[in-house]
Amino acid sequence: MRINRTELADLGTFLAIARHRSFRRAGLELGVSASALSHALKAMEARLGVRLINRTSRSVTLTAAGEDLLSSLDAPFAAIGSALDVLDQHRDPTAATGRIRLNVLEHASTLLLAPVLPLFHARHPQVEIDVRVSNDLLDVVDAGADAGIRYGGTVPQDMVAQRLSADLRWVVVGAPAYLDRQGIPDHPRDLAAHRCLRIRLGDDRLYRWEFERADEQIALDVPGAVTIDNTQFGLSLALAGGGLAYLPQPCVEPSVARGELRVVLADWGAIGPGFHIYYPGRRQLPTGLRLLTDLIREVKPLGL
Repeated sequence: MRINRTELADLGTFLAIARHRSFRRAGLELGVSASALSHALKAMEARLGVRLINRTSRSVTLTAAGEDLLSSLDAPFAAIGSALDVLDQHRDPTAATGRIRLNVLEHASTLLLAPVLPLFHARHPQVEIDVRVSNDLLDVVDAGADAGIRYGGTVPQDMVAQRLSADLRWVVVGAPAYLDRQGIPDHPRDLAAHRCLRIRLGDDRLYRWEFERADEQIALDVPGAVTIDNTQFGLSLALAGGGLAYLPQPCVEPSVARGELRVVLADWGAIGPGFHIYYPGRRQLPTGLRLLTDLIREVKPLGL
């Protein structure tokens, strides 16, 4: 049986809906509306004479026929993607086109992407990049993204991950006026007498500030009346004398260099995992995403 172009496109549409179990998320992946996908699927089912997907206002599930079709199509479509990827070595990289959708942590957006994207767009002006900045630990597949960037150790185990930076040093900083007023802590346990800007993680847990010196390691639930999940907000509060902030060293270096903030407990600075980009292993890696990953590893804005 010979498959025409329309039928091939319909099969790709079905695969996206079947994998996501959501018309909205499949639409985000394919760049079309959920309504358009619904109409395309109905037309496909009518042409084939069999229902593939059961859909209600609350759920999207596969029929037995849909399950059979999914299991039959997954491997062939993956093979097609791999075959197309082989062509990348013959393609002029400056002619890359397409759209990359990323879900990244706030720190990754400012410390990794911001220094690299201007150069990337100079080299690949036809590639569009859609960045969602969120500290919530979202599922990149469910979010309709091609890839995500997180700290090492938080990447889901079923994803392919690649390191993008060296490990990062975390430090405690405060404004000179605050330290003159409240005193300078000599030991992490001295933080009990300070106002600290507590950190809420993407899974809604409160972060315990981590310290290490020689063989000694400490993790503290620090006191503080303010809890934050945004670095720029935390920096603004610290600069205004609102308390001590715990942040990656690259985030505070400009303010420290200008004398607006001081590092305290410097000999207790902890080293945390660096950034990793991650994506589903079964999904074809877009050329633009591969080029961006290569450029970040080339520029090394945070070392590697």
